[in-house]
Amino acid sequence: MTGIDLRSDTVTKPTPAMREAMARAEVGDDVYGEDPTVNRLEERVAGLLGKEAALFVPSGTMGNQIALRALTHHGDVVLATPGCHILRYESGAAAAHSGLQIETVGGEGTPSPDELRAAVHPSEYHFAPTSVLALENTHNAAGGRVIPLACVKALAEVARERGLRLHLDGARLWNAAAASAIPETEWAAPFDMVSVCLSKGLGAPVGSLVCGERALVQRARRLRKMLGGGMRQAGILAAAGLFALEHHRMRLVDDHAHAARLADGLAAAGLPPLAAPETNIVLFRVPDTMGFLRETRARGVLWNPVREGVFRAVTHLDVSAADVDAAVAIASEAVRALRDGP
Repeated sequence: MTGIDLRSDTVTKPTPAMREAMARAEVGDDVYGEDPTVNRLEERVAGLLGKEAALFVPSGTMGNQIALRALTHHGDVVLATPGCHILRYESGAAAAHSGLQIETVGGEGTPSPDELRAAVHPSEYHFAPTSVLALENTHNAAGGRVIPLACVKALAEVARERGLRLHLDGARLWNAAAASAIPETEWAAPFDMVSVCLSKGLGAPVGSLVCGERALVQRARRLRKMLGGGMRQAGILAAAGLFALEHHRMRLVDDHAHAARLADGLAAAGLPPLAAPETNIVLFRVPDTMGFLRETRARGVLWNPVREGVFRAVTHLDVSAADVDAAVAIASEAVRALRDGP
């Protein structure tokens, strides 16, 4: 059965025009630095983020982990927000690959400057050195919330005062820029390294980039090789990313409008959102986690339970306004079925 897939913005399929761009891509051996399409993609993204250089990697997880390793030494502490991707969804990679401890700072929201100051370990040999502050924007676990630029700058100032380097997990940075009308260069400016994803909101099939000053990206290139991320004729994939940047970045506001429409519809159906969506992610409450999942899946709608009584829905390139309305109608049917019984 053809359904409506709201599990993530990673489920998008390449458009016919994107497939055509991939088929026509000029390629070479990227490990030798000879793939012209990859080189163009890296130059394009570095320019968009205002950084000296960028490196194309297979996944957002690899981008984050390369950045953390490039900025740290074994035994260091990375401070990050609760529920962040590098801690919750990257299979313990920071500890396994780089010998890092990730400690959370702040509560459910963005930490305050004072909380960040208090979280930095003393410079004394009994303590693991605190070396990096890692932020995530937009914040996935917080429902696609945009950390305000003023907060980012205040935290970056404290981090610099305390000798920390900064990494931005910008998997959905494109969404933050679209929602705020603040360009990516401004969001990226406080950070030593930034990772951005092509295969979420932009709808490319594969790939992320890690960006920073040239020397750091050169170190990242070696780490990519070490981790098995060196690709050969990767221009076929890079062409999809270039197409997405050109044609799909500006339309992210449509996904945000669809998320707002979905949140309103779910609220009317008795499934209240935890908060009004800021970008393309809606977290909403359900009365019966497994029952709601069963009833909606049977009717052709997919979304993710993130914890007991809370679901996540993500709008994306392959979800129209009509799909949103259909998903709301099915959610209403599911609520009635659970209430009234068979």
